[in-house]
Amino acid sequence: MSSVLPRVGDRLAAYSLFAAVLSGAGLPIYIYAPKYYADTYGVSLAALAAVLFGLRLFDVVQDPVLGWISERLGVWRKAAVAAGAAVLALSMLGLFGVAPPIAPIWWFGLTITGLFTAFSFLTINFYAQGIAKAETVSGGHTTVAAWRETGALLGVCVAAVTPTLLQGVVPAPFAAFAAGFAGVTIIAAALMAPEWSGTVDHEPTRMRAILADRTARRLLLLALVNATPLAVSSTLFLFYVESRLGAPGWEGALLVLFFLAAAMSAPVWARLASTWGEKVVLLLAMCIAITAFGCVLTLGEGDVVVFAVICIVTGATIGADLTLLPALFARRMSVISPSGGQGFGLWSLVNKFTLAFAAAILLPALEAQGFVTGTGNNPEAALITLTLLYALVPCALKLVAIGILLTTPLKE
Repeated sequence: MSSVLPRVGDRLAAYSLFAAVLSGAGLPIYIYAPKYYADTYGVSLAALAAVLFGLRLFDVVQDPVLGWISERLGVWRKAAVAAGAAVLALSMLGLFGVAPPIAPIWWFGLTITGLFTAFSFLTINFYAQGIAKAETVSGGHTTVAAWRETGALLGVCVAAVTPTLLQGVVPAPFAAFAAGFAGVTIIAAALMAPEWSGTVDHEPTRMRAILADRTARRLLLLALVNATPLAVSSTLFLFYVESRLGAPGWEGALLVLFFLAAAMSAPVWARLASTWGEKVVLLLAMCIAITAFGCVLTLGEGDVVVFAVICIVTGATIGADLTLLPALFARRMSVISPSGGQGFGLWSLVNKFTLAFAAAILLPALEAQGFVTGTGNNPEAALITLTLLYALVPCALKLVAIGILLTTPLKE
């Protein structure tokens, strides 16, 4: 495992903690926020889906612009990142820690827009900085990705389970989670502060130069297709456990199993990739994921133990996706766009768009079948639809991703 071990002074632990904060503000919020606003304030799933999809349309413009800005910050980079971290913390507090002073759906839209705008800006700068960091550490992009994504996945684990653990311990568990998140964000931003480059070492790259590169385009397409299964399963996870498995209260433990398996597997995938190459290892992980998701189709009420095993297996395959694909893209950006900002603006866009697709398509589809969250009396047609969406859609998308990866030439 020497290829992923840091030297003294590499400060990769700061990268891990910062990644943990960013991931805690990303995927868990897509998992918890819609259900929280539906259960607490009675907002319809269709309305929440519309807001999330509208936000993703906004990202079509926003993320490339944030990438453009990132490449031109110069000496203001450190201050801009600090401001972004402050917006991230305040938006989280507003989303979960403040009773909506206006209509809940509008407050949801306002706070989640602030949250994900800050998330996008920080993520773009963070991944772009990783290109420069990879030049100074043993193992290069794969080592940086392994530390970064391991931290990110551990952050997801903590963010996924904390609201559940706080249930019954504090009066307002989501408000307590938001307050804790804000505090950790301040610490992570302070530890990461010395890493931000004060100048731009390379000429900013035109976005059309990135999109003109065939390998970069195919990697972006692969990221879009391959990340969508995770978006689908994340969007439907709480509903599936509560209504299809009939296991309310198990959501937090199962989420931890899923993301902990991803975090623990990330260094293993990095090590395998150093021996066999990223492409071969990614193909192996995708095939395992298809097999595991296929097994979900056979489950019904009470099959919690079997589903827990499936969570471990699918979580481990996600560790490969989140570690190796960003490393491949960063390696390509180091050739065609060394400053990295606009490249990772596009990367951020395609990854977040998958979550928008999941929310905009899946939640209204469930509601149209008569599905109602928080009830044990959903019609069988709604439960069958929930199972098919949760398991069959990821299988089909993974098959498409395999086809794209097989036809993408990569220098490893």
